[in-house]
Amino acid sequence: MTRQIKVGGIKIGGGFPVSIQSMTKTDTRDVPATVRQIKELEKAGCEIVRVAIKDFEAASAIKAIKRKVNLPLVADIHFDYRLALCAIENGADKIRLNPGNIYKENEIKEVVGLAKKKKIPIRVGANSGSIRNKAKGEGLRVDDIVNPVLDYIKILERMGFYDIIVSLKASDALSTIEAYKLFSKKSKYPLHLGITAAGPASTGIVKSAIGIGALLLDGIGDTIRVSLTGNPEEEVIAAKNILQALNLRNFGPEIISCPTCGRCQVDLQKIVEKIESGIGPQAISHKSQVAGIKIAIMGCEVNGPGEAKEADIGIACGKGSGVIFKKGKIVKRVKEKDIVKELLKYI
Repeated sequence: MTRQIKVGGIKIGGGFPVSIQSMTKTDTRDVPATVRQIKELEKAGCEIVRVAIKDFEAASAIKAIKRKVNLPLVADIHFDYRLALCAIENGADKIRLNPGNIYKENEIKEVVGLAKKKKIPIRVGANSGSIRNKAKGEGLRVDDIVNPVLDYIKILERMGFYDIIVSLKASDALSTIEAYKLFSKKSKYPLHLGITAAGPASTGIVKSAIGIGALLLDGIGDTIRVSLTGNPEEEVIAAKNILQALNLRNFGPEIISCPTCGRCQVDLQKIVEKIESGIGPQAISHKSQVAGIKIAIMGCEVNGPGEAKEADIGIACGKGSGVIFKKGKIVKRVKEKDIVKELLKYI
């Protein structure tokens, strides 16, 4: 089990549930736009949010942003350690430092001193694209990511600082998996998982699900971020789906539905879309009441009855109609036009 740290009111590591993070895509200096996006992320289910700090105006904006949002704020710092000092003074709940571009011990010491005073953690966040002293003439090696982080941690520990979380991200899933596995054998600090620069949603979600999912299945990882080129809310939705698929957390009902084939004699895609919309957060006022419920929507007699019986609520469709199951027992036969209404009623 990893050590436990606290970011705002969120506990990370130590056996606590895997938390979901994202990062704003706005200019942090634009306080209204940044606040608006953070609130949208919170509504989607984000629990910790990171903001880019590229200058002192952005670092100072943290104070105004914090007054208007509920989520813990992480300040993302690169190149200039003084930005970290400014962000901490303005109320950042955590600092991310990159070993690739903030590495002078006297500068790290100043950040550590203020972080200790304010009682906030530091994330040592290594990315494959910003590694210093990588072996020349060779491709990326796992040691190139892991060793600099271990060395950085030793610096922090020599300064009496242990409130640390670690990330070791590469842009490909296999290197990322290997790096986290190697690090987890050498350290018990909590791990922030992710694939850096994963790409657009169409491919980035797949890459992230493979990398993050493989590690979580091995019991590695305490908090996650799915890094996508696009709307940050998609990152949160993808993260929730990864955690729910692994039964690590429940955020709502799970829909099991067949891909359809020539045997299907109802418009199953339309039915699934309507059910998915009908059980969304806007449709259910007390979503926790249906969290973890399995709903099977099946198109024919091959797998339909079996899947529908095994779900909490299910339907096996035939020609223009379907049979609704509840906890394995048939409760109603309905026509296609009534399937959505009746299923939602039972859900």
